[in-house]
Amino acid sequence: MSDVIHLLPDHIANQIAAGEVIQSAASVVKELTENAIDADAHRIAVHIKDAGRTLIQVVDDGKGMSETDARMAFERHATSKITDARDLFHLHTMGFRGEALASIAAVAQVELRTRLRGAELGTKMAVAGSALDHIEPDACAEGSVFSVKNLFYNVPARRRFLKSNETELRNIIREFERVALVNPHIAFVLKHHETEILNLPVSGLRQRIIHVFGKKFNQKLLTLEVANAIVNIEGYIGHTDTVKRKGYLNFFFVNGRYMRHPYFHKAVVQAYEPLVPAGEIPDYFIYLTLDPSTIDVNIHPTKTEIKFENERHIWQIIASAVRETLGKAHAVPSIDFDMEKTLDIPVYNPAGAVSPPQLHVDHRYNPFRTEPHPAAEQNWEKLYRGFEHERDATSAHSPEIPAADEPATDENADRPLFQHVAASCFQYRNRYIITPLKSGLVLVDQRRAHIRILYEQYMANMHLRKSVSQKILFPEIAELTPSEAAILPVVEEELQQLGFELSPMGNNCYAINGLPAGVQDCHPAALLKEIIGDIMERGAGGNDRKAEMLALSLAKTAAIKNGKTLTVEEMESIVAALFSLGANSVTPDGKTVMSILTDDELAKRFR
Repeated sequence: MSDVIHLLPDHIANQIAAGEVIQSAASVVKELTENAIDADAHRIAVHIKDAGRTLIQVVDDGKGMSETDARMAFERHATSKITDARDLFHLHTMGFRGEALASIAAVAQVELRTRLRGAELGTKMAVAGSALDHIEPDACAEGSVFSVKNLFYNVPARRRFLKSNETELRNIIREFERVALVNPHIAFVLKHHETEILNLPVSGLRQRIIHVFGKKFNQKLLTLEVANAIVNIEGYIGHTDTVKRKGYLNFFFVNGRYMRHPYFHKAVVQAYEPLVPAGEIPDYFIYLTLDPSTIDVNIHPTKTEIKFENERHIWQIIASAVRETLGKAHAVPSIDFDMEKTLDIPVYNPAGAVSPPQLHVDHRYNPFRTEPHPAAEQNWEKLYRGFEHERDATSAHSPEIPAADEPATDENADRPLFQHVAASCFQYRNRYIITPLKSGLVLVDQRRAHIRILYEQYMANMHLRKSVSQKILFPEIAELTPSEAAILPVVEEELQQLGFELSPMGNNCYAINGLPAGVQDCHPAALLKEIIGDIMERGAGGNDRKAEMLALSLAKTAAIKNGKTLTVEEMESIVAALFSLGANSVTPDGKTVMSILTDDELAKRFR
């Protein structure tokens, strides 16, 4: 029998390994910008075309490379960051594995132009599918320019699995934000088809957050700062009145590197729990600095999963620091002893013109006396006589009640034992509507029913293109983040069909001139951001899918909330509208709207 085990060719091994490092265009942006940071760049510019499918170009003014280094940089496990295994526990650079450039070159066509600082001439080289195409001298600027073209051109299956352009662009912006937020000392620029999405000058940490997410964010930030022998923590957390169920911004950084850490996230959320509604998450930007030897970054090629030696202690420090910050910001309820704006109550002056009120004291009253007080006895006698008089007057006009053994008349036989003559619907716990059917009782979740009704209305209006828009007397300005501004053009037509009237104002700001009918009680800017947040979280999909997502998001925002007391007319209107729909048993996202309790099921409960 012949041998069957053999070594894979380098280009195939590189493509397999690239699957872990390069998952999308956002991965390319992350790896190349981190390399530019390690090269001591002061300015990094990223240019994107077709959401990274056609071109990803990263330009930096860093150290640059010699011709030999440029050729070695595309070899797997070639790196300048570490020399032996002990360096893994003293990392001060973003990269160290030597896999990024080799992985990118394995699945794309890469052109590099680079020149060392102080050198007279640079180098230009091209690599495609791990194979060197050409290399030659080049009169380029100091630093490096990486141009990644036709991503996954030689791996068609991976290219087909790329998401829509808006989703890929949003992922690129997210990775770009993570790198920019932890490096405020570097200027960053991000462009898509020559349209500038972000332009971040060198600034402080707080100012960098404001540049990325908007000026209004400045009022939401509370300073977080603590230092001890284990870890130094700094950053910002959101105020308690800015928490939300979606669209929240959660960022953990350790030693200048973005990381995901559900355990530390739980520490922050638990610190907020007594102060915010259940299910709502705060924004936070938390930067940890600690000894590199106490963490392990070499867990996954993406380097976003990190293990900590003192994990439990850091958890307690984070939770304590967040609670202390919230307490200093008066987010914790407290008693207000400020007397400055209280009512001025004059002190009683016996010498005044007004005579003091006379107090009448009954010296015969004894709280421990067992027999009734004489005066109380007289009062009860009056009350009893009045009650007897009213009962006699009422009984003269009351219908006769048959005895237990007296057969019921025909009139009483048709009348139910219990009935609610004022309404055919009942509300339970300000959440459920109960109404009778021929076969039993139906229990309706009032909010989900309203969501289903509004969703069907919005979808019908969008198909007929007859949505009603109500003008706003004073237009509201909505300041969007770059990610939100990037997704808005994708759904702008559907928003207009729903009834939104938007006007671009520049710098990711939009004037809201009109809203869909029925949502006037909602804050316009918050409503728009919530709808866009839904699309970002769930994805837009095709044209039909976009319309469905927008209609569902708007319906959820405009629907009545659980806990609202409804009038009889409102309950009957919801039930009638729900039963008039063809599909009324579940919400558009699959949640149960109503449950039927049949007469047979009721009878079984009383056997």
